[in-house]
Amino acid sequence: MAGHSKFKNIMHRKGAQDAKRAKIFAKLGREITVAAKMGLPDPDMNPRLRTAILAAKSQSMPKDRIERAIASSQGGDAENYDELRYEGFAPGGTA
Repeated sequence: MAGHSKFKNIMHRKGAQDAKRAKIFAKLGREITVAAKMGLPDPDMNPRLRTAILAAKSQSMPKDRIERAIASSQGGDAENYDELRYEGFAPGGTA
């Protein structure tokens, strides 16, 4: 029975799924934080925040994490996420 524990198989599979989900939730949380900092923390008055919240809900992000991301944007002492855009040119002048 060495290496054939059903619990261990479930644990490894669930661990991989949880890691993927945590990565997605972190990205969505940062997007919500940036959107809330750029405008009002009210989704009815901030269309970018509304879109970010809808994207988070479509990925089944818990409501408390969404609210925590909005609250952290208003705190002032949290990380400073700014939106940046990089442009580059490839060989042949293509963008």
